Amino acid sequence: MAKPTIELIEALRQTANNLKNGAHYAWGNHGACNCGNLVQTVAHLTKEEILTYAHAGIGEWTELAVDFCPISNAPIDLLLKKLQEIGLTPTDIHHLEYLDDRHVLTHLPGGFRWLKRNQREDVIAYFETFAALLEESFLAQIRIPYPPEDILEPVEA
Repeated sequence: MAKPTIELIEALRQTANNLKNGAHYAWGNHGACNCGNLVQTVAHLTKEEILTYAHAGIGEWTELAVDFCPISNAPIDLLLKKLQEIGLTPTDIHHLEYLDDRHVLTHLPGGFRWLKRNQREDVIAYFETFAALLEESFLAQIRIPYPPEDILEPVEA
């Protein structure tokens, strides 16, 4: 699963909010599909700019993620690099596009169900649930030592 980072959690939530508020959504469009909307949030690009970059590669986001080369700096590789920098793996990108990570689906409000990859409401539910799981994982990693090791013994006056 993705590396739980604040950037990824915020990007998933912001993308879900954008979709709730009417952001253009079209699953068959690289710039406006599930990953396309996330890239808009992460890279601060328009759907048209993403579409131009995506057409530099061949295939859907899932195929582009598998063929990703971080060294080439091809336009689509730069977008994929952005997604990986915030914590996603190529497998996560595939799951985001198809809404099919069983761990996320198991934690959906109301319980497990299959989602449709081209339904705005399903994308929103998946992104929000994924963000919540990542946040839970992120918070579980935080350890605060007690008693604090850097506090000196009180000095008597």
